[in-house]
Parts: sequence; C-alpha cells; structure tokens
Amino acid sequence: MSLPVGGVRVLIYNSTPDLSGIESAYHRVSEALLGTPGLLGNELLRSLHDPAGFVIASSWESVEAFREWERGADHRTVTAPLRRFRDTSVPRPFGVYQVSAAYHEHGSLPDPVTGW
Repeated sequence: MSLPVGGVRVLIYNSTPDLSGIESAYHRVSEALLGTPGLLGNELLRSLHDPAGFVIASSWESVEAFREWERGADHRTVTAPLRRFRDTSVPRPFGVYQVSAAYHEHGSLPDPVTGW
C-alpha cells in the first residue's frame, strides 16, 4: 500500500508461535477499527526468517490522525487482544514513521503540499 508523502506507517513488532491466536486477535482488532477516522488500513505480516516473528503495519493519512486516535479512550481497549503478542525482547516494540518520499508502480508519488 503506497502512502502519500506525509502519511504515517505504524509498525508493531510481535513474537509468538501461536499463529491462530495472533491471527484471531488481529482480525478482532481490525474489525473493531473499521471506520476509524484517518486509518487507511493495516496488515499482519509474518517473517520469512523467523516463523514466530510478526509485524502489524497500519497506515494513517497523517500523524495528526494517528495521534488523535492514540489519545482516544478506545485505543487501549480495542487493541488489548493483541498486547500479549508484543515482542518484549526488542528495546521498543513499535515504531511510528512518516512517509518522506514514495514510489508506486508508475513512479514517484508527488508531495501533496509542493506537488513535486
């Protein structure tokens, strides 16, 4: 999924041998998040190098939309089913990244502010 420049990708690192457990929790949380303002979508990614390694990648239209949701009352409740799968062996089990440049199948995506 290509995000426009300025969009935000949130990566949450997980570790579990329980494939059905993490998939079930992922689907429950994702269904609860449908219609969340600013959320463009999310994916559950499984490592090809470590069968217990997973990343949940969510895409947001802006850092403001993500932070608004993160500050909301439902944030912790809705995501609770996934919390037990967090990878606690890494110093920080999540990352928040803003898109500074992007390409898709037809070339680079223009910056929405400058049009370049």
